[in-house]
Amino acid sequence: MDSIRTQAYAKLLENGIQAIEEVNRLRDSGYTRDDIYVISHNADREGRIVDAADANEVGLHEEGLFGSIANMFRSRGDALRNKITSLGFSAAEAGFYEKELDTGKVLVIAKKNLH
Repeated sequence: MDSIRTQAYAKLLENGIQAIEEVNRLRDSGYTRDDIYVISHNADREGRIVDAADANEVGLHEEGLFGSIANMFRSRGDALRNKITSLGFSAAEAGFYEKELDTGKVLVIAKKNLH
């Protein structure tokens, strides 16, 4: 399921290699490193893909201080849903994407950061 919106785009990929290719495609289409996020159910895997693709992780800037602190006490699934909603997706969309992440997929989100 791809979601194309005015400011946010999401795509589920089967593996890290496809995620890196998608990040590169998005960068070629005008998104910057700061606009592209990679989310995986496995935090170590997520970090490796982010580093290899030179993408962004959802953090304090996107979630806010309270969200970032709260995620330290949430299950990984709850934290992932919170990260996805912090990028502008609905709770239902976040639930769908998180279930797909449970199966080993990787989510790439591109969102123009309006400063």
